[in-house]
Amino acid sequence: MAREYVFISDLHMGGDEQLTALDFEAELLAFLADLEERGGDVELIINGDAFGLWEYAEVTGPAKLERVIEDHPRVFEQLRATGEEIDITLIPGNHDYDLACYPAHIDRLAEFNVTLEPVIAITREVDVGDGADGSPLLWIEHGQQHDANNRLSDWGNPDALPVGYFVVQRIVAAAGRYSGRARGDWLRDIQSVAPMEELPRWLLSNYFYREMSPFLRAIVVPLLLFFNLTLLYLAGTILEVAGVVPSWLFTDNPVLHALGIADIVLELIIAINIVIIVVLLLLAIPLWLFRRDLSHTLDRFGVMLSGVRVGQGDQPFLNAARDVFESNPDVAVYVYGHTHRASLTKWGDRAVVNTGTWLKKLQHAETWFSRLPGVYAPSFRLNYFRIFPEGDRIVIEYEEIETDEPRDLTRFQRLVARRPPSAEPIPERTVIDPDGPLEVPQTAPEPDSGSGRKSVTADGDGSARADGIERD
Repeated sequence: MAREYVFISDLHMGGDEQLTALDFEAELLAFLADLEERGGDVELIINGDAFGLWEYAEVTGPAKLERVIEDHPRVFEQLRATGEEIDITLIPGNHDYDLACYPAHIDRLAEFNVTLEPVIAITREVDVGDGADGSPLLWIEHGQQHDANNRLSDWGNPDALPVGYFVVQRIVAAAGRYSGRARGDWLRDIQSVAPMEELPRWLLSNYFYREMSPFLRAIVVPLLLFFNLTLLYLAGTILEVAGVVPSWLFTDNPVLHALGIADIVLELIIAINIVIIVVLLLLAIPLWLFRRDLSHTLDRFGVMLSGVRVGQGDQPFLNAARDVFESNPDVAVYVYGHTHRASLTKWGDRAVVNTGTWLKKLQHAETWFSRLPGVYAPSFRLNYFRIFPEGDRIVIEYEEIETDEPRDLTRFQRLVARRPPSAEPIPERTVIDPDGPLEVPQTAPEPDSGSGRKSVTADGDGSARADGIERD
């Protein structure tokens, strides 16, 4: 067993056309070089989605990994150098599920000193105390089996693909191929849109701020900015007609008339907005009736008007962690990725760690003007976790790698966007006692003995089971 474990995940290296770009290559190379320099009894574990193999549409099988190696030679050479000094272990996620389907990948990655374990989950011992039997375990997985849209029902079968694969192929891979046609390189950031239900709003936002004709935008923006003023003007006019307020307050306001041509422009904008409001109201009624009738018709045929929900929170993974703790009392830390949201949850003296992602993150930010589309602010949260023993306790350290914030927003976007909420802070250092209690709704029994490294494979239904295979 290693003395220290370092975790990263969800690098998503690879993909057609623009998706093969690696924004964080310099930071990743420096991170790996630092591990090489430190050396020692350390194991780097990449717990899934190291590669974006699903994002290739023109090549299949082992050729996908070869494309990644060709496109990122510096990264693989650094992996080779780092792997000479420390252990590097890789498990598949859903985006690089091919790694579990073709045994040739094991030997190919071994050429770069990377040990591929093509299983759903693995465990590692933490050598606390005197190192006797009963050392606490780390349970490590990517987590796709807890996501209904990415669950792999027949592990190792390259043809048993979940709905998430087809979503990636039809939407994400296509975005990579067509990214060069966009004004700016925004389309390749589709990988950073989470959850995928945000795609329509993200596309609308980028169309409005990037792809729309500047002349059309110059006309539309004032209409949108004055939309609330138009509603106020309409309400005021109705109150004037009803005799509730005097006529000089809105229609005969002397201050507005004193503006001259500006008053004419303002009245023109208000008039256009009134026409738009009337048209929308007229369309809303038949569209509502149409949808209601369509819903009733589909209901008679047993078809529901509902789509596939792609995004989800972390609750399914927290539920899985609870089950692991309760059925495996020697597990002290549950490590997963997949959701791209780095976090650390402490349940008494157990911890749940989400390793996050190194991809660019897009966060929806409201604008200062409510009628303008929201802006998707880009940022990076390059992070890793270290887990190691300290006496008879386990220490989890979290560190973020400093990097320049991407300057992907246009001037107009920066002008109108509010600052998005700050990311949830993660403690830099967390200490747990593996003999302490598990504080979840149902308390798990005290840890018992266990030894060796274990690999976990999938049963036919995709559930995990421990093989109990001991490895050096």
